[in-house]
Amino acid sequence: MVFTNKIEERDLHKEQKLLILALFPTLFLLFGLIYALLDHETLLGGLKAIVKSPTTLLTDFMALGGIGAAFVNSALIGFFNLYLLKRFKLRINGLLIAAFFTVLGFSFFGKNVLNILPIYFGGYLYARYQEIPMKNIILVIMFSTALAPIVSFITFSGIFTEGFSYLMGLITGISIGFIIVPLSSHMIRFHDGFNLYNIGFTAGIVGTVITSALRSFDVDIATVNIIHETNSPYVIGLLVLLFLYLIGVGVYTNKDAFKRYKEIFDYRGRTITDFTSLLGYGITFVNMGVLGLASVAFVLILGGVVNGPVIAGILTIVGFAAFGKQPKNCYPIVLGVLLAGVFFGYDFSSTTFLISALFSTTIAPIAGAYGPVIGAIAGMLHLTLVTNIGIIHGGINLYNNGFSGGIVAGFMLPIIDAFKRGSRKL
Repeated sequence: MVFTNKIEERDLHKEQKLLILALFPTLFLLFGLIYALLDHETLLGGLKAIVKSPTTLLTDFMALGGIGAAFVNSALIGFFNLYLLKRFKLRINGLLIAAFFTVLGFSFFGKNVLNILPIYFGGYLYARYQEIPMKNIILVIMFSTALAPIVSFITFSGIFTEGFSYLMGLITGISIGFIIVPLSSHMIRFHDGFNLYNIGFTAGIVGTVITSALRSFDVDIATVNIIHETNSPYVIGLLVLLFLYLIGVGVYTNKDAFKRYKEIFDYRGRTITDFTSLLGYGITFVNMGVLGLASVAFVLILGGVVNGPVIAGILTIVGFAAFGKQPKNCYPIVLGVLLAGVFFGYDFSSTTFLISALFSTTIAPIAGAYGPVIGAIAGMLHLTLVTNIGIIHGGINLYNNGFSGGIVAGFMLPIIDAFKRGSRKL
């Protein structure tokens, strides 16, 4: 199925699409500045704490530097990436939207204005070395900042002398940016496109190698659990407002967006499923807003806190609502996580459980392709893996669920296909 009824949709120019995305970091910046002022936060002190933290999982910037500083950090990173998109004249498609919102979300825990830059520079050097346009690899580099914590850890954990640690952090980040592109193109074969967070799987492999090397030198990456534990109605209100804005933009772009919204359920979500190309921007923006509101409601119903890691989970779902995720293929995965949570006695309101449930939708294509029962089983398996697999890479891969999702998909798909072939012989 392809998007053929373009005449119903308003023509959005590239600059308009960039402006639609730019509202998020713009409001984040204003919100952060105003919140810091009214709450008497030391904004520069908060940003300094964020920048100088090792940032390994779980380091919630809302707890570490304050709510205002966390939103400003996210805004700065958002503007930086928007500049790159405009500078290299990238087409605003579904995958780019997914990358932008993922980076924006993880800027609330793990990514800061310092630890992402060496990775981007490494990508630039790779492009020069391969004699390919930088625009061809921008998206991969945006996602590869999943490994940004290793830059901060090496720089600020004290394993090297102060001056040398800066150099080693820089070299490590550049090296990651240089090797991540060829690695990611090969890793997708393992899960065959059924794990939407492919770079998360790739980053998990790279992170495991780096962590193993550090442990060989008796350098251990300590477990961190710095979490903001109080809901702010202002933060929740801002997110709800932004998701309603996306729905409004979708309806403005396509007046029949709600009428045609059910068409999105026909797509399984396997990579590559770009809703902007298949159904247009109107329906895509509506889907993003709907999944955003549903994610916020899910967290609040379970009694959770909308903190940094949870915002990252919500914004990542919103982003990938332009590239594979829709309610029909997401709910069986989340249901499976909930069932496993009941069976193993998890606290549904804990941040660890909530982000596992939100990010589990990386394997939504499994439910889309094989139905809700298989999807629920995949969700159950995902929870058992993701809560134990972090020890392998030491928390330096922010896309821990992408790593787990790749393993779940790579494990389940051959078994499913084998049973399907066997049943045809009966």
